[in-house]
Amino acid sequence: MPEGDTIARAAAVLQQALAGQVVTGFVSELAPVAAVHDDHPVTGRTVERAVAHGKHLVLAFSGGLLLRTHMRMHGSWHLYRPGERWQRAPRRMRLRVDTAPWVAVAFDVYDAELVPGHDPTRIAAVATLGPDLLSPALDVAAAAARLGAGGARAIGDVLLDQRVVAGIGNVFRSELLFLAGVDPRAAAGTLTPAQCAALVERAVVLLRANARLGAGRRVTTGRLAPGEALWVYQRTGRPCRRCGTSILSAAEAPLARRVYWCPRCQPDSAAALS
Repeated sequence: MPEGDTIARAAAVLQQALAGQVVTGFVSELAPVAAVHDDHPVTGRTVERAVAHGKHLVLAFSGGLLLRTHMRMHGSWHLYRPGERWQRAPRRMRLRVDTAPWVAVAFDVYDAELVPGHDPTRIAAVATLGPDLLSPALDVAAAAARLGAGGARAIGDVLLDQRVVAGIGNVFRSELLFLAGVDPRAAAGTLTPAQCAALVERAVVLLRANARLGAGRRVTTGRLAPGEALWVYQRTGRPCRRCGTSILSAAEAPLARRVYWCPRCQPDSAAALS
C-alpha cells in the first residue's frame, strides 16, 4: 500500500539510477499517455530528475516534459538492467523508460499522465495537494492549522485527505493517531493546535524513517521482528501492545477505509463513525 514513504523511496532510487541518462526507448500501455507521446516523444530526451509529491511520483525530462504517476493500491516502479528478467509478468507493465544502464518499469499503474512543462508542482493533480510532509520546506505550523481547520470532520478522515496534507495513507493515519492518543472519530476542530502540531511532527518522523527502510517494510513500533512492526493497523481484536485492550476497527464513510484504534489508549470521542 504505497504511502508517502514508499513514493519518496522510489523517487530517490529512480533519481540515482536515471538522472542524467538519455532515454533510448519509451513504451506506454496507457492510451492517454501514448496519445501525448505521439506529439511529445520521450525518446532522445534526458531524465533530469525524479521527485515525489505526496503520493505522486514525477519524472522530469529535458525540453519540458513531465511524467506523473500515482501508484494507487497496487502500482510500483521497478528498476532492471537491460535484458534482466522482470519480477512481474510483462502483461502488468504500463510504462517503460529505457536508458543505456537501466530500464524503469511501472507495473499496475493506471493513474498517469504525460504533461508538457518544467515544474511538477504546476501539474493539476499535484497543484491541488496540501503540503508535502516529506518536503524539507514543510511549515509544520501551517500544516497543523490545516488539520484543525477540518472542523466537524473526523480527524481520521482529514488525515487521509491529500488536499489537506500530502503523504499519509491508511497505515500511517491509524498508527499516528494511536501514538498521539487521539480517537480517529474525534472532530478535527476539537483538537488543540498543540495536538495538531504533534500529529504533523510525528508524521514527518515516521515517513522519513520509513522512507529509509527497505522496500516492503514499514515500522512504527521500532521493532523489526515479523508481526511486531505496527501498533494497531490490521490488529482488530488483538491486544494493544501497550495496555492489552482489544484493538477495534471500523470502515467509515465516505472513504470506507478501515481505521484501527485502542479504545483505552485513544479515549472515546463524542463523534461516531458514520
